[in-house]
Parts: sequence; structure tokens; C-alpha cells
Amino acid sequence: MAKPKHAKTNAIRLLEQQKIQFEVIEYETGDGQVDGISVAEKIGHPASRVFKTLVAKASAQKLFVFVIPVAQELDLKAAAKVVGEKKIEMLPVKELLSYTGYVRGGCSPVGMKKLYPTVIDASAQEQGDIIVSAGKIGMQIHVQLADLIAITKAKLEAITTTHE
Repeated sequence: MAKPKHAKTNAIRLLEQQKIQFEVIEYETGDGQVDGISVAEKIGHPASRVFKTLVAKASAQKLFVFVIPVAQELDLKAAAKVVGEKKIEMLPVKELLSYTGYVRGGCSPVGMKKLYPTVIDASAQEQGDIIVSAGKIGMQIHVQLADLIAITKAKLEAITTTHE
């Protein structure tokens, strides 16, 4: 059976190379609605299953990747504690491409220029499989959580602030 043709991003190449099962989900970007919650609606999946990739830094040499549900916010204090830093801050958007090879809205935890320490929010355990960016705006990848953890060498920790 022939695989459907889609753009090859670093994330897709790496998943194929490692023989990891995944599904590419493409969505329309012409309306400019590319925030995580809009993307979840467009692809017909609950926001709790769709995760965004955030990059933070403790210093110029120390970057960290955090993968959290699109409807949540990263708790910088909790995230810093998890990675053993006193303080972290979000990487400025203008630096994202040079460090990761990805742009804002299309940043995948898979296939960055370097393998940075990665933390996936513990809520992912409730899902079993999650959806993350495929490395390009308009494309997501649906992958088993265990495979994502293996390929990114991630750990699972509670790193989001809850909105009650």
C-alpha cells in the first residue's frame, strides 16, 4: 500500500528512520487560525490530546523543550525545578529557528537541530497517544506517547498551570 505523499520535515524523516508508527494530519492554514486550540478543532481531536512544543532557556547554552496540552500554560517555576534550574524563560521567537530548525507554530519536539532535554506534561499519560507538530505549520503528527518519549528521551512531569 502506497503511503500518501506529504512534505518531509525533519520530524517525519526521523520517525520514518526509526521505524516509528505515526499518522500525518494536515490542516488548512489560510484563515490564519493556527493556535493550538484552533488546530485541535480543525483536525477534530480534543484539545487535551493536542500538544504544543515550547522551548525555554536557562542560559544561552542551556535550552529545554517542553511539550504541553494546547489549552494549558507552562508553569515556568515547576518546569525550572524539573530540569534542575533556578530560573528559566521562554526562548525569544526570533531565536527559535536558529536553535531548533523550526518556526513558531511549526515547532516539533522531534527532529530539532540538537536533542535538547525534553519534558512532556504528565497529563499525556491519560492519552496514550498524542498529537504534536510535524515541524511545519499546517501539519501535525499523531504518535504513541511511548514512541515520542523514546525518540526525544523525554521525561513525564507535571509542568503546566491549571486553570480552574
